[in-house]
Amino acid sequence: MSALFAFLHHAAAFVLFGTLFAELVLLRQAMTASLARSLLRIDGAYGISAGLLVVVGLIRVYYTEKGSEYYLHSGPFIAKIALFVIIGLLSIYPTRTFIGWRRVLKANGVPTLDELERSSLRRVLHIELSLLMLLILCAALMARGIGFLG
Repeated sequence: MSALFAFLHHAAAFVLFGTLFAELVLLRQAMTASLARSLLRIDGAYGISAGLLVVVGLIRVYYTEKGSEYYLHSGPFIAKIALFVIIGLLSIYPTRTFIGWRRVLKANGVPTLDELERSSLRRVLHIELSLLMLLILCAALMARGIGFLG
């Protein structure tokens, strides 16, 4: 059972990374209705993978692996959770932007995206991806017992 939850946790993390990277790449293109719909779908997959990551992570902390005592006394684990929260808060901006396009798309229009907003969205995605890399470093440290606080 532990291996299954480890797999699900890692798979959700890879999807999360992939969706952020896909959004970053797609935001280089000229805006079309098709592109906007793709960004909405990808951002939805991002949200689902983030939710799955949290649920499976909690199961791993409390019901499998090393037990909650280990994780809750791990500096890298606490940093990992903090980074995940920061990434989640940063993701509000792109998600709200993409959701804001729905009305225009339903009317068969093309959302507008000026260069300043495109640049801001891409900057946020770059920051999210960078923080995600730090989160992965924290996961590696945590798994090896580095930074144990107790």
